[in-house]
Amino acid sequence: MSGFGSTMEAGVPSARSRALAVLRVRSRALAVALLPAAVAVVLVAARATGRLAGEPWAAVTFAVCAVAALVLLLGGIFAAVVLRAGPAVTPTVPLSEAAAPDLYRLVRDLADRMDVPPPSAIALTPDCDSWLEDRAHAAHRRGGIAGGPQSAAGAAPVLVIGSPFLWWMRVAELRAVLAPVVAGTGPSAHPDIADARGFVRGLDAAVDVGGRRGLGWIAAPARLLLRLCRTDAAEMERGVAAAASDRAQGVDYGLRIVAQEQVGLAYAGWDRLLTRVALPAWRMGRWPAHLDAGVVSALTELSRRDRLAEGFTSRLGERPACDLLEQPGVIDEATSLLAARLFHGGPAEAGPDWSPVEWAAYPEEVVDRKWRAEAARLHTALDALAGPEGLPTASGGPHGSAAGPTASAGSASPAGAGSAAPAAVAPAAAAGAAGSHAPSGPSGAAGPATIEAADAAPHAVDGFAGPTLERVLGCLANASGEGALGEALAGRLSADLAREERAADTAAGAGKARGADAVPLFPLQPPRSGRDLLADHVTAMVCCAAVDSAGAAPGMDWLDGPVLLVGGDRRSDLAPRVLCLVEDGDPEPLREWLSALGVRTEKPVRLV
Repeated sequence: MSGFGSTMEAGVPSARSRALAVLRVRSRALAVALLPAAVAVVLVAARATGRLAGEPWAAVTFAVCAVAALVLLLGGIFAAVVLRAGPAVTPTVPLSEAAAPDLYRLVRDLADRMDVPPPSAIALTPDCDSWLEDRAHAAHRRGGIAGGPQSAAGAAPVLVIGSPFLWWMRVAELRAVLAPVVAGTGPSAHPDIADARGFVRGLDAAVDVGGRRGLGWIAAPARLLLRLCRTDAAEMERGVAAAASDRAQGVDYGLRIVAQEQVGLAYAGWDRLLTRVALPAWRMGRWPAHLDAGVVSALTELSRRDRLAEGFTSRLGERPACDLLEQPGVIDEATSLLAARLFHGGPAEAGPDWSPVEWAAYPEEVVDRKWRAEAARLHTALDALAGPEGLPTASGGPHGSAAGPTASAGSASPAGAGSAAPAAVAPAAAAGAAGSHAPSGPSGAAGPATIEAADAAPHAVDGFAGPTLERVLGCLANASGEGALGEALAGRLSADLAREERAADTAAGAGKARGADAVPLFPLQPPRSGRDLLADHVTAMVCCAAVDSAGAAPGMDWLDGPVLLVGGDRRSDLAPRVLCLVEDGDPEPLREWLSALGVRTEKPVRLV
C-alpha cells in the first residue's frame, strides 16, 4: 500500500513489521502451551518403540501426559476467552445515513480522494476528539452492541466524531480535521495489522473477564502477554497514524493548520462548559439538553474575553458543520444525555428525577435551586452543631456550665462562637469529618445524643429564629483555625454531602457496573475540601439573601456557571469577601458588600 511505502521512506518504523512482532508474541505463547504436549508425544512414541523401557519411564510418561493435558485444557480455555471476549466499545450516539446524508457524503468523498475504504458508519461522542473504532468483533454481534454493516466480519471501522466539532467548526474545517482520521481506514484494512489489533483487544478484554468468579486466573497470563507486546503495539499504532497523516497531506493541508487551532479552542470551551455549567445541573438531577449549542456560546464568550481568541467569532458567518445533520437539535439532545452519563454517571434515559433543562430556564431551575439547597444544608449543619453541648460559648469553657440553650442565648455572642473554646469543638469537627460522632463525655464534646437532640431542637437554640444570613455571619466570625467552629462546620458539610452522594449512588445501582461499563468513565472534578464546600455554601446563602431582600437574580455565565445578577449585571466581587470570612473569620468586608447592596441579613431566607 502506498501509505506504508511513504511512511517507510520518511523513516517512520513500519507498522506492518511491528504488527508481525505482536503476532510473534502470540506464536510464542502458543508454542509454550504446546511444548508439554510435544514432550508427551515424544515420550509415548519412545515407549511404544521400546526405546525407553523400564519402570521409571512409565511414571515419567504418565506425569508428562497429565501435565500436557492440563496445559492444553487451560490453554484452550484461555484462547477461547481471548477470541470470544468482547473488546470495550466506546459509548456513542449512532448516526445513520438518513440522519446525516451530507456528512456521509463528505466522508465518502474524503475516502475516495485518498484512495482508502470509507468508514462503515459514523457515530458521535461528547468529547473533543475523533478516531476510528473497530466494531466487527463477533462478541459485539452476539451481545447486540453493534448491528448493521459496521458489525459484519471484515467491515471497515466506525468513524467516531466529537460532537462539539460539529457545532463549533465550519464545514471546511471539519473536512480538514477528519482527513487524517479517515485515511486510517487504509492501514486498518491490512490483514497483519487487523490481526495484531484483534489479538491486543482480545487480551485487554480477557483481563476484564479475569475479574469474574471462576476465571480469575485468566487475568495473569493476559497481562503478561500485554506487557510483552506493549511496545510493539504502541509503535504499530504510531506507524499507522504516520501513514494516515502522510496520505492525508494532499487534502486541505493548509486549512488543517487553522482547523487544529479550533480543536484546541473547542476543547477549552467544552471543558469549561462541562465543569462550570453542566456539572451543577447534573448534581441537581437535571441535564442541559443542548450542550453542543451551548459550547458555541461559551466559545464566543471566550473569544470576547481572551485576546488570544480574537477574530474567531468572524468565522460564525460561514456554514457550520452541524448543518450537515438533518435534525441537529435531536442529535444535540442525545449527545447531551450521553455526556451526563459519561462524566457524571447519570441514568441512560430521562425520567422524573432526571429531566432535561433548557438554557433559558437554567437560572431559575438550576442556579436558584442549587443555592437554596446548599443554604438548607448549611443551616442543617448549623442546627446539628448548635445543640446544648455542640456550640461553644464565650463565657463557658470546655467544662463550663453555661453551654446550655439559655446561656447560648443570653451570655454568648449571637453565634455563640465569638471566643469559642477549641477543645469543645474539636471533637465535633473530627466527628463531622469522619461521618460518625464521638461519644459524649464529661468535657461536653458533641456525641450521638447531642446530635440527635440538636436535630430535634428548634432552630432558635443558638439565639436566632429561622435561617438568616446573620446567623451564618455570627457563627463564622472569628471562628477560623484548627478546632474552631468553622472547621467543625466544614467537616459536617463534607460528611453530609458524602452521605447524600452515597445514598444517590446506592439508589442508582452504580455499584453494579463492571469494567468498561462502569460510569462515570471520566469524572470531571476531584473531591472538594471541607473549606471549599463551606465557602460554596456560604456563597449560596449570601446569594439567596440577595435574591430575597435586595432584588438580585440568579444568572448563568457560559464560562463560569451560576452567577449573581444585580440590576442585570454580574457581580464578580463576592468570592474574595466570602473567603475572607471562611478562612480568616473576618466578616467586615462581606458586611460592607451586603450593606452597599441593601441585603437584610436578619431576614429569613426561603429554603428548598
